[in-house]
This record gives sequence, structure tokens and C-alpha cells, in this order.
Amino acid sequence: MTDRSPAEDRGLRSSVYRKMLDKLISCEYPPGSQLNEVQLAEEYNVSRTPIREAINRLESQGYLKVVPKKGIYVNDISIQDTLQVFRTRIMLEPLALRLAAPYLDIAVLIDLKEKYVNYVGDDYLSHYYIDMEMHHYFVDMCRNKYIIEIMNRVLNDNLRITISSKQDNNLVHDANQEHIQILDCLIRQEPIERAADLLEKHLRICCLVALEHIRSSERIG
Repeated sequence: MTDRSPAEDRGLRSSVYRKMLDKLISCEYPPGSQLNEVQLAEEYNVSRTPIREAINRLESQGYLKVVPKKGIYVNDISIQDTLQVFRTRIMLEPLALRLAAPYLDIAVLIDLKEKYVNYVGDDYLSHYYIDMEMHHYFVDMCRNKYIIEIMNRVLNDNLRITISSKQDNNLVHDANQEHIQILDCLIRQEPIERAADLLEKHLRICCLVALEHIRSSERIG
């Protein structure tokens, strides 16, 4: 095997971590499932060292739990996790939108609106990623590196919660309409407080939907 440079080695470790994180967020590694270090090394065609580093990093971030002599487990999504995610979003995301307001591009807002207006089909996984585009755009444009860092983690966790909930088509439609209302408000350049209020209302509805799913799952289980 060809020796890698330090930069290549860092790139490989980062790639393995990113791929594992993506599969945790997309629930390809479902909450409550068990992972195997040897199988992960085979899956990513790497040695066990970058796998262990990724596992340690993901455990410190709360996605995995390593139980000595038993295995590696994907952490479940609890009611408390969901509440913390949405409470953080409700506090910070409207603020991010207010800070982003002077820098929002009308053409980008119109393009986002078209995605929500024209969404059809049952490819919910694709829709969930589209769903988050508007939220990431507001955060990315706020020009506050601390809010961006916190919110990128929170939005990733929120996406994992949403994907695991497997919302039906009616809920997808409702979320689309709420996005369109927010974007219309911004496109028309109405007072930013109106858009921020609509965003907060949307987040509170999303929180209730996610909590109800978790409670329903617990009742079924």
C-alpha cells in the first residue's frame, strides 16, 4: 500500500467521519441499531484506525455510544433531545434571520420558493434535504460564525429527527406551505419581524409534530 502524506491521512480521516455522520443523519444507520468496527472498516475500505477515530468523535457528539465488550450503538432520539433541538432553533434561528436580512438575495429566495411550490412525489428523503435548504440559507447569511457553528450542528440533528419521523405527505405539504409564506414575506420585503414571527411559528409546529411522532413510537413500542 502506498504511504499517504500527513495531509492525505487527515483527508481520509475527515472523509470517513463525514460519511459516517451523513449516514447517521440520514438514518441509514438507524437509531437504536448496532455497528461493528470490522464491518465499518470493510464498508469504507480503510483500516480500523480512522474508523475508531470517527467513532470516538461521533460518540463525543452524542450520535454513538460505545459499550465495552458489547459493541457500538447508535443513540436513540429522545423527547429531551427533540425539545433541546427545537428550543435552540426557536431561540437562535429567528435571530439568524434578522441578522441575515440585509444580505438575503431575492433571486435565491425565489428559487427556494419554486422548489417548495413544485415539490411532488413520495421521495421524502429528498424532500427533507430540500426542506432544510431554506433554514441553512438563513443561518449561512447571518454572518455570525458562532451562530453558524451552533446552528449547523442543531440543523443536522433536526434533520435526523425529521427523517426518523417519516412524516406523511400531508405534513410535507403543510411544511411546504409554511416555507412559502416565509419566503413570500421576504421576497415582498415586508418587515423582517413578520418573517421572523412566521419562522418561529413554523418551528413550533415542527416541534409538536416531532414530539408526537416520538410519543407515538414509544406507545407502539
